[in-house]
Amino acid sequence: MLMTPGPTAVPPRVRDRLSEPMPNPDIEQSFFDTYDGVCEKLRRVYDTDDDVVVMGGEGILGLEAAIASTVAPGDDVLCVSNGLYGDGFADFVESYGGEPTVVGADYTDPLDVTGVEAALHEGEFEVATMVHCETPTGTLNDIAPVLELLSDHGVLTIVDAVSSLGGTPVPSEHIDINLGASQKAFSSPPGLTTVAVSDRAWEVIEERDPDSLYTNLLPWRDTSGGFPYTHLGANVAALDESLSMLLEAGLDAVYERHEEAAAHCRERGADLGLDVYPDAERSAPTVTAFYLPDEAKRVRNELEAEHDIVLATGLADLADDILRVGHMGYNADVEKVDRVMEALATVV
Repeated sequence: MLMTPGPTAVPPRVRDRLSEPMPNPDIEQSFFDTYDGVCEKLRRVYDTDDDVVVMGGEGILGLEAAIASTVAPGDDVLCVSNGLYGDGFADFVESYGGEPTVVGADYTDPLDVTGVEAALHEGEFEVATMVHCETPTGTLNDIAPVLELLSDHGVLTIVDAVSSLGGTPVPSEHIDINLGASQKAFSSPPGLTTVAVSDRAWEVIEERDPDSLYTNLLPWRDTSGGFPYTHLGANVAALDESLSMLLEAGLDAVYERHEEAAAHCRERGADLGLDVYPDAERSAPTVTAFYLPDEAKRVRNELEAEHDIVLATGLADLADDILRVGHMGYNADVEKVDRVMEALATVV
């Protein structure tokens, strides 16, 4: 049983859709109609009237494309971070010639709102980046106060909502470029990046006029004459089915299901004496990170070998200290969580 925080298990209904004959995405109207329908469904999930585009490429493509499309050499960019992906935005900024200023916090701490306020008073920034759900540590960040500050200062905002979108509400009101992906709470195969783009962001991108193709959002603004490159037809069809399932269930019901699965996972973990990283109050509804110093890899390997249950460990410096249970999308299910925790009890 796959219970990782993405890619997630793909439900049978989506797998069935994948097995259907696919139209040619370059020339057949039926594919264009499906794509347009996917974008409209995504607007409902994003809770936005902004344009939504779906790019062919795993979710990291969206993070890089957002920077490549908006940051010119020499631009000052504010990177607000308390995790691996928040830090990674600064690397993208540097690679495109921008000048990142990182307002960082320890991975166990919330975003530094006071530090953001100070940075905004000390400098002028064209763009700011942050992460809603830091998947490697299972942290859901309260980004609304930071977004409000940035809005007051007229700063364009880029948010990585890859691991939260579809599993918990995303405060989209002040987000200019809002990034998602198919393989997380949508429970679709990996391979698609979803992006909600505000009018203001389009203006910045047009002025920037990026010279790349694959990491450029601009060609996706109007796809009525075709896509920048051959789209991933089967992946788009699968995402269409995943979104239909989500919307049929109702967003509020889906969010409640994620909260219940997360709470149950942490309650069962507490019964086993497991600590949550960083703490339960700031843990995400889509993933629980248990803190097992120097034991995470052993436990993960034994779970797979003895129980055929696949979890994920942490990343980078926390690779052997964190064990992550993905209860997102199709796996936001109390019974599945119970199976994981009963097996976990035999190996911790």
